[in-house]
Amino acid sequence: MKKLSSKNTFLYKKIFPIIWFGFIGVFILITLTAMANDNGPSMSFLIMPIFMALFGYFVMKKLIFDLIDAVYDEGDSLLFKNNKKQIRVNLKDIKNVNYATMVNPPRVTLSIRYQTEFGDELSFSAPTSFIPFKKNTDIKNLIDRIDQARG
Repeated sequence: MKKLSSKNTFLYKKIFPIIWFGFIGVFILITLTAMANDNGPSMSFLIMPIFMALFGYFVMKKLIFDLIDAVYDEGDSLLFKNNKKQIRVNLKDIKNVNYATMVNPPRVTLSIRYQTEFGDELSFSAPTSFIPFKKNTDIKNLIDRIDQARG
């Protein structure tokens, strides 16, 4: 059983949002504290951090929060583990594979023929390489095996 997903998924899903929203929260807190003084900044100093928080939330919702924690290759099926739950999907039940390397984190999205506990589109972060734009050979082999399984 080989792991196909990135080891950095926890960092992307848990640590990065805490740092992002924590920094914005500290900035807002400092601004509100300074506004309590008579010579402090105006209310316009709160517009940008609020915009950054909203923008960050929607981008993370689209690109990060939906990532599966771990994906394992079991030969003729894939095992998906997310939040202490797991499902198994046969390769023949995958109707489409989208592998995007030009996003951060690199994403693999599998469209499944039926609705699973995690939905009918399962996304996970592919392992990265030190060489920019290089595709992962395990993912390329998986795509070929899915194509063969579909017939």
